[in-house]
Amino acid sequence: MEMSLHHVQLSGPSGCEDDARAFWVGFLGLVEVPKPEALRARGGAWFRAEGGLEVHVGIEADFRPAAKAHPGIAVVDVEALSRAVADAGRPVTWDENVPGLRRFHTTDPMGNRLEFQQRSAPGGRS
Repeated sequence: MEMSLHHVQLSGPSGCEDDARAFWVGFLGLVEVPKPEALRARGGAWFRAEGGLEVHVGIEADFRPAAKAHPGIAVVDVEALSRAVADAGRPVTWDENVPGLRRFHTTDPMGNRLEFQQRSAPGGRS
């Protein structure tokens, strides 16, 4: 069975939509996509990256940031992104434990763990 990832769902507290927009649209360059009418009353926001991956931020009344669970998002230039993330004052924690991947972890404005990664060139870094 062939599969591909359509979206990841992250959570946030009530009223986090502007922070989510500032991060996913303003900082990372995704575009906000309208939620279906039937889902708008729930709050939250949906974002789409080039290539089609969507990040959905949903509202949870008893929100706690995901400290372990996380999306692994492949990017074209993980080094450049890590510098931009660090320059913005966000944490950058490199993890070299997966052969063939150059990757780091950070958090979104709500504290959810995120992984950004790039395949390494054979015999070296990406």
